[in-house]
Amino acid sequence: MAIKRHKPDGVITKLRQVDVLTDLFILRSVPGYIRSDSGPEFVAETVRKWIGAVRARAAYIEPGSPWENNYIESFNARLREELLNGEIFYSLKEAQIIIEQRRQHYNSKRPHSTLEYRPPAPETIIPLQQWPIMN
Repeated sequence: MAIKRHKPDGVITKLRQVDVLTDLFILRSVPGYIRSDSGPEFVAETVRKWIGAVRARAAYIEPGSPWENNYIESFNARLREELLNGEIFYSLKEAQIIIEQRRQHYNSKRPHSTLEYRPPAPETIIPLQQWPIMN
């Protein structure tokens, strides 16, 4: 009898990673370099070949060198300071919901200093009185 191995939530397969990167490249164009750590998802042969096929180059960050990836280190510090240090999660589902709410707020509502303290992707709300009357 064969034992089925189940990938835990949050694990991204190499093919899913290629799909996500393809979508990004279609929307934003192919970058000159893809900067990442040397984790298994970025050193997988399938992913390396695909990166070469789209004419991008891999720029790996040395393990244990956070100064080579200041954006993610800044994000991680902010996430810990602003969310994780102030919460106690009683289940994985609760953590997923709270972190997703924070992600949505962070990406669309919070004021950003480089945008003159405007939100990155503000929601548009039309007051009920301004709705067109349907006939």
